[in-house]
Amino acid sequence: MNRETRVIRLMTTKLIPFLILLYLVAYVDRSTLGFAKLQMNADAGIGDAAYGLGAGLFFIGYFLCEVPSNVFLVRFGARRWFARILITWGAITVSMSLINGPTSFYVLRFLLGAAEAGFYPGVVFYLSQWFPARHRGRIFGLFLLSQPFALIVTGPLAGGLLGMEGVAGLHGWQWLFILTGMPAILLAWPTLRFFTDTPGDAKWLCAEDRTWLKAELDEEKRTGEVVEHANPLRALKDVRVLLLALYFLPYPLAIYGLSMWLPTIIKGFGVSNLTTGFLSAVPYVFAVAGLLIVPRHSDKTDERLVHIACSAALGAAGLFVSAAAQSPVVQLGALCFTAFGLYAAQPIFWTLPSRFLAGPAAAAGIALINSIGNLGGYIGPFAVGAIKQHTGNLADGLYFLAAGVFVLAVLLTIVVKVMVEPRSGPDKNALAE
Repeated sequence: MNRETRVIRLMTTKLIPFLILLYLVAYVDRSTLGFAKLQMNADAGIGDAAYGLGAGLFFIGYFLCEVPSNVFLVRFGARRWFARILITWGAITVSMSLINGPTSFYVLRFLLGAAEAGFYPGVVFYLSQWFPARHRGRIFGLFLLSQPFALIVTGPLAGGLLGMEGVAGLHGWQWLFILTGMPAILLAWPTLRFFTDTPGDAKWLCAEDRTWLKAELDEEKRTGEVVEHANPLRALKDVRVLLLALYFLPYPLAIYGLSMWLPTIIKGFGVSNLTTGFLSAVPYVFAVAGLLIVPRHSDKTDERLVHIACSAALGAAGLFVSAAAQSPVVQLGALCFTAFGLYAAQPIFWTLPSRFLAGPAAAAGIALINSIGNLGGYIGPFAVGAIKQHTGNLADGLYFLAAGVFVLAVLLTIVVKVMVEPRSGPDKNALAE
């Protein structure tokens, strides 16, 4: 086994399982809302439009705090900053058991987004400081397995916890928030104790391996069109960063719009809460397959944009078929293809920013891309709720999600291809000023 294979395998083993666990907990926290809705809305007097607004307010808090969070991550180190994020988002999730109306729902959802801001883009930046670019599609794909894993776990878990109605005088949806928020708080100490900030701090890498890795990453910066701004906030003015943010927007729009309403869709099949939980997990099994297959093939062929575009088209087609179908079996099958396509595209997308940004500038740029893109997470749930309330038909909301993914993915892939092509020397120097 050569040095590269051995070092990449060792780093993958040491870092990725723990990061998957942390993001799995984060995603369970934010995904339980769709199941809590089955009981909470009636108890707390929250209608469909109010639910859609509150679900989306998470992403407003996320948007406002994400860039500052990633800048602080660079200053304080990933270990301490991730632990801070875990404690705050866990405490706020537990506090959601106290919701007693639309106002408290709105406030806590906003605060949850502000608390969690920076974790996902922080991990993307963090991994780009460890793994050479030729391995990042697969590595990001492995990390993003936490999303479908969380949604696979959330369905049966939420269905069971909703059955705790009346235990200790609490509703099932209150137990759901309490018991899914606690793991984040408990994981803060292991994060502080065992996490490693940089490759230079990794005692489990020998000196020769650390030297090899640093040389590989430095060579990428030297030979590529990579900009390391003296002031990281200057990356926020880079038009390529803004276009990538716009391109990323339809993915959170569709993924969160669907995940927040998927339990409602499946409950419409006429099944119990527990069965709803299990059936809601099925599309995310296909998401796991997409994350394992497509990014690996993208790394192998060293091709990014066609993989992204085709995966997005598959996701849009699945949403359209699910909206048009009358059969529950066809609907669920189409949503499986949707999950495969939408999730497969994301890790490949996140290989693009590091092609032209490095260091603190990459932290700020990745955060801006994710924060603007994740406004789609606000638009999706809110739009589906508003459309359903206006038309009385949830399928119309799915048509909206399908159109967003298909139109933007097709048009903006062309723009993204232009923006990530190497630039001339003067342009590069101008950006670095």
